Amino acid sequence: MNNILEFLSSISWWQWVIFAILVIAIKDVFFNKTHTIKHNFPVVGHFRYILESIGPELRQYIVANNREELPFNRIERGWIYASAKNENNYEGFGTDQDIFQNNYIFVKNAMMPYKLPENHINKEDPYFLPCAKVMGLHHKRKKPFRPASIINVSAMSFGSLSAKAISSLNEGVKKAYAYHNTGEGGLSPYHKHGGDIIFQIGTGYFGVRDENGKFSVDHLVKLVEENPCIRAIEVKLSQGAKPGKGGVLPGSKITKEIAEIRKVPLGKDVVSPPYHTAFEGNQGLIDFIEEIANKTGLPVGVKAAIGKLEGWENIAKLMKEQDKGPDFITVDGGEGGTGAAPPSFADHVSVPWVYAFRNIYKIFKRNDLADKIVFIGSGKLGFPSKAAMAFAMGVDCINVAREAMLSVGCIQAKSCHTNTCPTGVATQSKWLQAGINVKDKSERVNYYFKNFRKELLEVTHSSGYEHPCQFTMDDVDINLSDQDFTKTLAASYAYNKIKVPFEGVSSLQNCEYLGGNYNKQASKKSFDKEDVRY
Repeated sequence: MNNILEFLSSISWWQWVIFAILVIAIKDVFFNKTHTIKHNFPVVGHFRYILESIGPELRQYIVANNREELPFNRIERGWIYASAKNENNYEGFGTDQDIFQNNYIFVKNAMMPYKLPENHINKEDPYFLPCAKVMGLHHKRKKPFRPASIINVSAMSFGSLSAKAISSLNEGVKKAYAYHNTGEGGLSPYHKHGGDIIFQIGTGYFGVRDENGKFSVDHLVKLVEENPCIRAIEVKLSQGAKPGKGGVLPGSKITKEIAEIRKVPLGKDVVSPPYHTAFEGNQGLIDFIEEIANKTGLPVGVKAAIGKLEGWENIAKLMKEQDKGPDFITVDGGEGGTGAAPPSFADHVSVPWVYAFRNIYKIFKRNDLADKIVFIGSGKLGFPSKAAMAFAMGVDCINVAREAMLSVGCIQAKSCHTNTCPTGVATQSKWLQAGINVKDKSERVNYYFKNFRKELLEVTHSSGYEHPCQFTMDDVDINLSDQDFTKTLAASYAYNKIKVPFEGVSSLQNCEYLGGNYNKQASKKSFDKEDVRY
């Protein structure tokens, strides 16, 4: 034994290194059955896989320039981070954008910007920017709802996002008077920090399903009665990340808490079908919406990514004939979103938001329904210039998902589907979540929303308007080629949005349907120049 120890101690470190290399080489050549590179280039071949594993990080922080990355480039992420931290979000020395590229947008400024009157109601809250329309008013729902913010949190479920991320978002929207869409994963305790809620019903009916997995209107009514924070209900037909595709929640991911919230068995795989089982066809959808609205008293809408238009033409026809149907429509872009999806779906199924919204809005305008519906845009619209374009096209509210995640601390690591999100935002790992300070992150969500509304208001005033709902299709130009073919949105997309009834922001403040607890909270707060970065 002593001889062995003496022999081992006599071996120098470089001899140990050579021995380790020989062991790896022998393993690569004689025992490796899966990697050709490692077999053909023993030891050295390992560096190929190491570099491949850190390739995304190298490109994100070293190789790609400020405007190259997708889905959000460094400039866009930097603006969200600075806005969320209430830091300087300006840029100097002019734009580094290629302003002659196709689909580049130009918002037209007025010769004389809009001037706020001396007695403007926004002296209390200068960034008060509610929706100009009221959900459910046309169909005479018992509890109509006017969102108190035109920018809100899109559908992201507890389960896909962590408990601390959901808590941060909900506390943030409470401070910003916005609403928070639950996603299809049900209403969790982390959604109940005071923010307005839009409860989403997906094909799995999580949170409102019976013991057989079928939709239960009684469960939904009870949920609404017990949670007055729920202000509207959204029926998800499809989403941009994977339209028309169902999903599987593996049993290994279903904790006791998630099982109770979603009303699913503990430890068993749960399948979300690509279609709804609670209704069939367009008439069935309308009847389903009316049943929910009648029994809960809440406005009910639908969310969908857009592809074929025949079904939408038919549902608009039925709505016009019967004066029934959704109170709001959330149009999702086919660019993909927070949901994990096969590349073929995320990259190719359904059309991008700008075409999707154009197609849907034209159908409902043609059927004289555009003034009766609240249109919500969802698809990388979480920036003031893109929001201005969206309002010019006819949206009434904007939902943000990934932008809201960035404000909580997401670094676009693109590992949402692996449960290894390094920032704790999109993972159920308790260790990774531990780094999220809910109080701090909720304030960042609040400031992102406030700075967004502030800048959008400034763009709106620059164009001569008081509220973004006043933008028209002629207020925004879009490049159609690299020659002199820049046209207005109206000329490019062949329609004009309807005129939204609007009598001034001050007329919206005292609306009895206004959400966000605005009237209860605004009087308790004071705003000064330091509250939002100038």
